[in-house]
Amino acid sequence: MAKAVRFHETGGPEVLRYEDVEVGDPGPGQVRLRHEAVGLNFADTYFRSGLYPVPLPAGMGVEAAGVVEAVGKDVTNVAPGDRVTYTGFINTLGAYSTERLIPAAPLIRLPASISCETAAGMTMRGLTAAYLMRRIYDFKAGDIILLHAAAGGVGLIVSQWAKLLGLTVIGTVSSAAKAEVARAHGCDHVIDYSHEDVAKRVRELTDGAGVHVVFDSVGKNTFEGSLDSLKRRGLMVCVGTASGPIPPFNPQILAMKGSLFMTRPALADYITDPAEKNALAAEIFGHIAAGRIRIELNQRYALEDAAQAHRALESRQTTGSSVFVI
Repeated sequence: MAKAVRFHETGGPEVLRYEDVEVGDPGPGQVRLRHEAVGLNFADTYFRSGLYPVPLPAGMGVEAAGVVEAVGKDVTNVAPGDRVTYTGFINTLGAYSTERLIPAAPLIRLPASISCETAAGMTMRGLTAAYLMRRIYDFKAGDIILLHAAAGGVGLIVSQWAKLLGLTVIGTVSSAAKAEVARAHGCDHVIDYSHEDVAKRVRELTDGAGVHVVFDSVGKNTFEGSLDSLKRRGLMVCVGTASGPIPPFNPQILAMKGSLFMTRPALADYITDPAEKNALAAEIFGHIAAGRIRIELNQRYALEDAAQAHRALESRQTTGSSVFVI
């Protein structure tokens, strides 16, 4: 029988349950998928905690890779035996499972050079990095970015991609060990925010000018310092809220700090169009296949250890990507 991690109430990692589940035949537009690896993402904790509300009980996880076992009527984009990966939001919830039914539309065929473990650890992060690097800002060689959580899964990909574009990368981390990881993946300068003033250090590193773009996945704890790190008419990209939601603020502050721009993008809006999704996927897969970007799978867990994995993620004990190996 198939297994899945589900939650019947919102709360901490302790609400996650490892359960037997029935997986039937795929209906129209569906696929039965056998997972080989499942991705662990910070967004998973938002569903579990109730920050992203869903009807309960619910499955957990939005990213995985595996092999198509069967397809339903009208499915034309994949066939039985295909190796595929996927990421999404509500339409892919339930990835923490050994097998599942899933709509065929989100599935992306994997090139032979990308393993299922690698795909599960980078599809969401890789597509996120792709739209951040290729859709958010018209980067030019020599531009400077501030990258929070530089040793995290998205951070390691963004920093490597930024170097391919000729950018200067200032990364923030929470420890000396993470600083070494960030430097090894392209960060030109690393700030340990546990004992350094980020905005002050950014001004020192940029001769007072500030950075062109800030990628902030931390949220509440870093928001003000991120704004103070930007140059005049710089762009603040709020990618996530790992420390909590950004408190309400008066937009006038953007004018007072240099006519700043601000965006809060969501991956879903950059992969809804199949052509754009496939283009972004092809670009990140191409970089990985060519060795220009490497994916660090630094934590592997069994599916039944989902609560342990969530605790490690939320306490910032992880670096790079984490996957559940089926």
